[in-house]
Amino acid sequence: MKNCIYIFLLLTQTFWAQSVFDKGNEHYRKGNYQEAINAYESIIKGKKESCDLYFNLANSYYKLNQIAPAIYYYEKALLISPNDKDIQNNLKFAKNSTIDDIKTVEKVGFERALRNFTELVHYNTWGYISVALAVLFLLFFIGYYFSQTSLVKRIFFLGMFVIPFLIIAAIGAAIFEKNLYETERPAIVFAEVISVKNEPRENATDAFILHEGTKVFVLETVENWKKIQLTDETEGWILSEAIKELK
Repeated sequence: MKNCIYIFLLLTQTFWAQSVFDKGNEHYRKGNYQEAINAYESIIKGKKESCDLYFNLANSYYKLNQIAPAIYYYEKALLISPNDKDIQNNLKFAKNSTIDDIKTVEKVGFERALRNFTELVHYNTWGYISVALAVLFLLFFIGYYFSQTSLVKRIFFLGMFVIPFLIIAAIGAAIFEKNLYETERPAIVFAEVISVKNEPRENATDAFILHEGTKVFVLETVENWKKIQLTDETEGWILSEAIKELK
């Protein structure tokens, strides 16, 4: 009985979220961007999320020239669908409206090659790939066992030799990406302008100035201060209320 009630409530919430999402889309099409935002955010308050929800919410904020929340929700959408070209393009447009021009320190050599490989797909996708490769290995084993000719047997044997290395690579990429996802703490600056300090206290000297929409990475927290790092590896302390973490 409890399971039936749970399923009923889940279906009710799903239908409600879809209905509100459709209303938000209708508001957006009519140019009522604030009403669209209200609709989308009511879904988020109901503990629902999706790539399309975050993307449409970001577009609504961008239309109202509210850059920080626009970038925030584009980044949230990318966390769910990191290879979506529409989200990536819209995020670039939004970032062009920010004041801070922070350079990115690029990795080089083997570290860069490894990162280029592992970030090709989401860590869940790497998991699916490893499972598919395991199934493929089983099929190659069956083919090798039942093949009648030596040439075909050699082909299947070669496949059985290569596939385990591919499985190990896929599992390793999944673990690497998942660890990176869990340890990395990206955030967006929401304060219009904020002084970043050299120490976690109000009267500390200023390290640099940041403006809304800039992406930072949280390293640690001390009371109401967060130590952040920029993409150029510059570090400093910022008030917790000035930023909003993506995860």
